[in-house]
Amino acid sequence: MTNPPVQRALISVSDKSGLAKFAQGLAAAGVEIFSTGGTRKFLIAAGIEARDVARYTGFPEMMEGRVKTLHPKIFGGILCRHDHAEDMQSVEEHEIATFELVVVNLYPFAATIAKPGVSPEEAIENIDIGGPSLVRAAAKNHAFVAIVTSPQQYAEVLAEIAQDKATSFPLRQKLAGAAYAHTAEYDAAIATWFAREEGDGTTERERLFPPKIGLALEKQGELRYGENSHQHAAVYRVANANGVSLVSAKQLNGKELSYNNLLDLDSALAIVRGFEQPAASVIKHNNPCGAATSDSLAQAAKMALAGDPQSAFGGVLAFNRAVDVATAEVLSEPGLFIEAIVAPSFDAAALQILTTRPKWKTNVRLLEIGPLDPPSARINFRQIEGGMLVQEADVLPDPESEWKVVTAGEPQDALLADLRFGWSIVRHVKSNAIVLSKDGSLIGCGAGQMSRVDSVEIAIVKAGDRAPGSVLASDAFFPFPDSIHKAAAAGVAAIIQPGGSVKDAEVIAACNQHGIPMIFTGRRHFKH
Repeated sequence: MTNPPVQRALISVSDKSGLAKFAQGLAAAGVEIFSTGGTRKFLIAAGIEARDVARYTGFPEMMEGRVKTLHPKIFGGILCRHDHAEDMQSVEEHEIATFELVVVNLYPFAATIAKPGVSPEEAIENIDIGGPSLVRAAAKNHAFVAIVTSPQQYAEVLAEIAQDKATSFPLRQKLAGAAYAHTAEYDAAIATWFAREEGDGTTERERLFPPKIGLALEKQGELRYGENSHQHAAVYRVANANGVSLVSAKQLNGKELSYNNLLDLDSALAIVRGFEQPAASVIKHNNPCGAATSDSLAQAAKMALAGDPQSAFGGVLAFNRAVDVATAEVLSEPGLFIEAIVAPSFDAAALQILTTRPKWKTNVRLLEIGPLDPPSARINFRQIEGGMLVQEADVLPDPESEWKVVTAGEPQDALLADLRFGWSIVRHVKSNAIVLSKDGSLIGCGAGQMSRVDSVEIAIVKAGDRAPGSVLASDAFFPFPDSIHKAAAAGVAAIIQPGGSVKDAEVIAACNQHGIPMIFTGRRHFKH
């Protein structure tokens, strides 16, 4: 396949980052540039000559810029097949200039609708029409035309033009695929917005779950392997995602992140971002083996690591405050091994300690995520064979106004604080989930067992001699009172659970028998 020389470029972009340098390179390679509106003004201000599209077509921009490039002299120049005599005869007959390079990125629709209080009118005005049409036309004719839709593509395109005065077919083919992915993502964002903006007669549930959902993902990088070494894996960012997340975090130190690292870090982060006090969490195999809040981050770290020291070895940690020197000292104590740490930031002195002092200094993955905000995801997606399960994210705190003490005795204030803490933690543990907590710290966790009583037994074993005086949180109701008897024998002082079992009366009676106050929250927190 022949690669036609790049004689002309059509440039019309919203995102002008890197454009001046790119256009200067094109001009230096002898490429004639055509442009419109704000893009042309930008280029001229940068000292780059650009022909006015309106002068070329003979039709001015109109309707406040809604109509600029929608003209046969533009689309004929993009869609003409250079090896079709009939196409080239039409080009000559109608005095159409051929475009071998089209540079377009679209109105910022997703960024616009993400702004608080944006009006429907403003959103609609940021639906691009000419841009997607140009992109799709150029991508369709990629045998002869290169379509550039991102500033990240400028360097590669310019390098080929500077060297060969043309672009190669493999590059044009790659750019065309990226272009269609770009317009698909754009259209999906618009379709989803319309589905959620429908007026009267549309329920909140229908807005959350429209008939079709477009899920656009952008590849961030490949991972060393998946859950196991024989599985390939990569990490993708949800296009136009808002808020801080691991996908946008900056890695400051350590080996490449693995698939399991990211899963564990995400779970660890979900725990700490729910607390106002300084908080730390320790995750092992996607379940918390330690978590704590305290007046200082260093103390929270110490308490979290003490929750289950054996399991914490080789664990993943998260903090909701900047890691300071005192916290770094705790993390660097002999006998610890830490795989990864995520925090809003790391003080310079703390970073120096973590990357120079412990034995694992060069390997530990340190991720700086930025100031934490509430989780932005309202919807969770989970793949099953042949489809997706979609649900509201379980991220909102439960209203304590719905809690009810169902036993004869009520928990004292000190116990109530630990009950709140335990109830905040248990939603992050795989079902069947049981946690024991004491003094603002997780001291025992039973996770993912097929029977709830097994989870109770595991949590008690993990807590050991710390169990007396602790409180127990269960993510779902107790089907039988056997768990209550085991908790009482271990010295558990109070229990919090959703309630709702046909055996609730027997469970309450068992608590009254042992003098254990119990709260029903009325809300279950399964995590499968």
